[in-house]
Amino acid sequence: MTETATQSFLTQEAFHRLKAELEHLSGEGRSEIAKRIEAAREEGDLRENGGYHAAKEEQGKMEARIRQLTQLLETAKVGETPPDNGVVDEETFLLGHREIKDDSGLEVFSEQSPLGRAINGKKVGDSASYETPAGKTVEVKILKAAPFTG
Repeated sequence: MTETATQSFLTQEAFHRLKAELEHLSGEGRSEIAKRIEAAREEGDLRENGGYHAAKEEQGKMEARIRQLTQLLETAKVGETPPDNGVVDEETFLLGHREIKDDSGLEVFSEQSPLGRAINGKKVGDSASYETPAGKTVEVKILKAAPFTG
């Protein structure tokens, strides 16, 4: 799966697998967690009820996953993955803490991310490389750098 700031590419198989996961979480998953929360609630004092707090935490994670899947499936381009010719025309993004993300549509990369560590301190015209979490080495060149004025 390749992802850009605005579009994700999914194979048909991946789309169906993620859609099935979303349907399960939205239906059975929500029902199951609601039953577990109710059962834990019936045990009494919620302040010291580990089962209740664990179920509520799991519910929060599940709802976050539902939101993530919903957004991904709504914006995904389904079909064949675009050819990997190793070239990205240009990508504009912010380097900083993810909390600075706003409505500009720009992707935010942490200075601690592999890309962030590779380019932090570089100047226009410099090249750098970093290793992706999947172990692939990616070469990048700084074309422009400017402070964000958001």
